[in-house]
Amino acid sequence: MITSIIIDDEQHCIDRLQGLIATHCSASLELKGSFSSVEDGIRGIQLLGPELLFLDVQIHDSTGFDLLKQVNPVSFEVIFTTAYEKYALQALKFSAIDYLLKPIDPDDLVLAVDKLQKRISKDAISSKIDVLFHNLKNIQGPSKRISVPTINGFSFLLVGDIIRCQSDINYTTIYLKDKQKITVAKTLKEFEELLTEYNFFRVHNSHLINLAYLKSYNKGKGGSVSMMDNSEIEVSTRRKDDFLKKLSEM
Repeated sequence: MITSIIIDDEQHCIDRLQGLIATHCSASLELKGSFSSVEDGIRGIQLLGPELLFLDVQIHDSTGFDLLKQVNPVSFEVIFTTAYEKYALQALKFSAIDYLLKPIDPDDLVLAVDKLQKRISKDAISSKIDVLFHNLKNIQGPSKRISVPTINGFSFLLVGDIIRCQSDINYTTIYLKDKQKITVAKTLKEFEELLTEYNFFRVHNSHLINLAYLKSYNKGKGGSVSMMDNSEIEVSTRRKDDFLKKLSEM
């Protein structure tokens, strides 16, 4: 059973999450307490040694990120709870850290807790928190890092080092500028959602490319693109117009 605490400055949110845990997750989670400030939360962590934090993003005039900066080393899992805030969610997604949108949906809670049953090492947790802080400092641009699961744990990649991503059903192979390639158990759609606003474009059902590494576009029915890693990739007919529009805006 996973020991957990809640840190949130709104009592009604604490009450709702406590009720959901009691109803849907009592077999896998033991809730040890709840705290409504960063200071009390830190004391709760030190006193109770939880394996999991349900951590609000905004806590009075501070944030859950401020709390994590004061806890070293991070030896627990974190699930952020938050109302929608674009850039905080982006940083969490890139860092492969779980979050729940308020008001919390019971199915989302159960799914997040189920994922925790597949535990990772404390070193990997600390690494993901480091990546989160890096991404919070670098909201936009190629200096953002992305956390991807591998057979041995996690790899942390600079977005600007990714040339292209290629789909193979539920797996994606990431091609990097140093000629490395990494295959991960994530769909191309997941990477498309993360990377589109960072100058990536899905030219085909099976190909997502970084336009910074585009060498040339070759006309044809849908056309094809040449990338700086010497790959040739077909542009699907139905994506051609959007792709040409994107090129005209570069």
